[in-house]
Amino acid sequence: MIGLILTAGLADAAAAAQLVPPGNRNAEQPQIPGFSARRTKAAQTTFEAKYAKVYQLLQNDGRLRAKIREVASAYRIAPIHIVGAIVGEHTYNVDAYDRLQTYYVKAASYFTTSFSFSHDGESIDDFISRPEFASCGNYTDSYTLWSCRESIWDREFRGKSVNGKRFPNDRFSAVFFQPFYAGQTFGIGQINPLTALQMTDLVKRTSGFAPLDHRQPREVYQAIMDPDISLAYVAATIKTSIEAYRRIADFDISKNPGVTATLYNIGNPEARAARLAAENHARRAKGQAIKLPEENYYGWLVNKKRDELEALVSGTEF
Repeated sequence: MIGLILTAGLADAAAAAQLVPPGNRNAEQPQIPGFSARRTKAAQTTFEAKYAKVYQLLQNDGRLRAKIREVASAYRIAPIHIVGAIVGEHTYNVDAYDRLQTYYVKAASYFTTSFSFSHDGESIDDFISRPEFASCGNYTDSYTLWSCRESIWDREFRGKSVNGKRFPNDRFSAVFFQPFYAGQTFGIGQINPLTALQMTDLVKRTSGFAPLDHRQPREVYQAIMDPDISLAYVAATIKTSIEAYRRIADFDISKNPGVTATLYNIGNPEARAARLAAENHARRAKGQAIKLPEENYYGWLVNKKRDELEALVSGTEF
């Protein structure tokens, strides 16, 4: 299953992946989802004000900018990709805190809170022990393992009744990994716990942090809240998307932070790359021009603001 996704599109691959050029493919910003607009209005603010706030956080904190450059170098991606993800999340998701120190304080608070990853009295550990997940035991890497489990959830459980128990028609991450409220993401990168569990092996190999365990939710939350750790998870997520599009769809998206920001926002890069590869295979067969990866509303802003955001991590804004 996962293997088929990972290899989709390889038959069409050329000797070198096609570069997706900088800039937006859409002349105007794609529509912003209603939930984002409602959340922003309820907080009595605007997207412009939220953008200005996160920009100011980055501009005023040289230590944070240095961390971004250091982590980007470790994961061999340009710092603008990390900046774009942070800016997009805090413009369209939640407001940035005024000071980086607040993120450290919030991270520490989860060590005094008792909670679990579970749904309707069933722990995630018990849930993934169900026979439907047996095939995922073939995978040892955290990314393919948890991606397999997410795929099984979507196919076998989401919105269905299984053995007399009805499961919500919602994302795996929302049902089992958000014990406080739905739609919950945390930290400067607004990472959800499932994404952190997927990325933990790559982060361990690259940054040396201890691997995360779904049976230790407080450690997971501390990792996604603590900027010293969470920036590595942001970088790993972006790196994974870049590699997926190169391997599966034969596109090099490393020069377009709007596309990587879009994937950071919507997730599932392998499945999306596979769909794009299939579409372009059909286009080629009809003699049509191939379709390039496109930015959504979130990535569109990142590309539009690229020059001033890039200046933040190059030091030229002063």
